[in-house]
Amino acid sequence: MNEQTKTVVITGQSGYLGSLLTTQLKAAGFPVKGIPRPTLYQKDELMNEIRSCYAIINLAGAPVLQRWTPKNRKIIYESRVFSAHNLVEAINELPAEFRPKKFISASAIGIYKNGLLHDENSTVFDDGFLGTVVQDWEKPLAELPAQVQKVIFRIGLVIGKQASTITKLLLPFKLGLGASIGNGQQAFPFIHQEDLARAFEWAMKEYSESNTFNLVAPERIDNTTFTRKLAHQLRRPAFLFIPEIAIKLALGKASVLLTQSPEVSSQKIQKAGFKFHYPDIDAALREILG
Repeated sequence: MNEQTKTVVITGQSGYLGSLLTTQLKAAGFPVKGIPRPTLYQKDELMNEIRSCYAIINLAGAPVLQRWTPKNRKIIYESRVFSAHNLVEAINELPAEFRPKKFISASAIGIYKNGLLHDENSTVFDDGFLGTVVQDWEKPLAELPAQVQKVIFRIGLVIGKQASTITKLLLPFKLGLGASIGNGQQAFPFIHQEDLARAFEWAMKEYSESNTFNLVAPERIDNTTFTRKLAHQLRRPAFLFIPEIAIKLALGKASVLLTQSPEVSSQKIQKAGFKFHYPDIDAALREILG
């Protein structure tokens, strides 16, 4: 079976990551199709969509960087957990010969407790809302048939020319208003969008085991270092700090997404054979701003 006959089904295809991976995989020769959101909740239609596909990439999930109102919390949780559960259930109900060979799922470093260094063996998980969401997001994958290769990517902060992490900061930084968030000491576990897309392609083409990987660049930096490096690339000063209270007023409990973070190691995926093109923040920012 060559790439031209290996259809990849993507949930969340219309989002930023979905668009990124669609472009990457098509360039690698894979036929790609998306699953409309309503189909994730219609078992018969879902089974028909995934029948005989080579791989499923699950990216479904509502944005988390918004106020965690009861309504938004419900949407954030259900868009991830229910879609993962429904996909696994549909796979299990297909005859073995029609099941996908691979199931590759996005997850998040938000599963880990903030303020500590974690590798994939860590079970010191965040006990708040985000940690609960991510743990429950991953749980259904334990029920996948043994014949289906399972890869989970716990993704860090994605940076790139199209990433909101960068696009929303460029104007204030260019105006000399770049600022660290809170005390600036919280970890900033980043991944360049190109390396993220390449990692998914690597899992599709080269990696053949079931595993969980942290998907962050090898270099570990904090928020102040990111702020200083971005300002330096733009040749602008960045001496300001946004007080934590201001973030809390804007985002409520979701402010922890900006003011706190786990520190995360990516040694495991490197030992498995994946090579980062942008292993440090300087290389990543040079590409983004070049």
